[in-house]
Amino acid sequence: MGEPTKIAITGVSGRMGQMLLRAVDESNAAELVGVTERQGHDWIGRDIGEAMGLAPRGVIVQDGPLKALQNAHAVLDFTTPEATLATAEIAAQVRAAHVIGTTGLSESDLAKLEAAARHAPVIRSGNFSLGVNLLTVLARQAAAALGEEFDIEVVEMHHRHKVDAPSGTALMLGEAAAEGRGRKLADIRDAAREGITGARTAGHIGFAALRGGDVVGEHEVIFAGAGERIVLKHIASDRMLFARGALKAALWGHHRKPGQYSMLDVLGLDVSKMA
Repeated sequence: MGEPTKIAITGVSGRMGQMLLRAVDESNAAELVGVTERQGHDWIGRDIGEAMGLAPRGVIVQDGPLKALQNAHAVLDFTTPEATLATAEIAAQVRAAHVIGTTGLSESDLAKLEAAARHAPVIRSGNFSLGVNLLTVLARQAAAALGEEFDIEVVEMHHRHKVDAPSGTALMLGEAAAEGRGRKLADIRDAAREGITGARTAGHIGFAALRGGDVVGEHEVIFAGAGERIVLKHIASDRMLFARGALKAALWGHHRKPGQYSMLDVLGLDVSKMA
């Protein structure tokens, strides 16, 4: 086995940050070399092991990506759009693969990530699970096969603490379905419905977001036609599947050329690149 891939993690104190740390610790192919937290956090300047009530491990929590990414081959980033853009700038400078699970990115944010991808690999996905990415492929194929006589609705449910809606995964599924019909999601998206909305617009893709309890993540893509419905569904019961998938992406991205990639690339599921 070769030298392990050196990994940095942003937002390490968060729920996802700690799971990413656990995924790195479980892997023989990865080594933790840097971690960050937001400015003012009480972990800043402390050894990450001690901050978590464990044995010291020689990695100090930084208040930004500059020092944390100095020796990193890849960075795992499930934070906020503002923090992700700051990390992208440094990752591009040090040529580290940037694995992004951050949601809520604007078109302007995505343009900045596209610029960063000219210098380093950027692997972005609304969801890093194998099952969801398979579902994305199926949604695209079903949308292409069924045609606009079948209405498409994307329904998602998450825990009560989730702050954005619809989820990044729901949007990813909607984008796949739109692509299956040769359309852009922005042109046919119905984000929500309330009150007297009138009849459903033919060809549009609707979204519904449910929140409650400790639901990790449930997603459905519903194709509703005359006399029949086809429902594609994924249920996540353990967040570690996202952390392990993100680490898989980082290991894959370590030696890749600069460019924009998705989890479909990592898993070899991008149908546009298949013979």
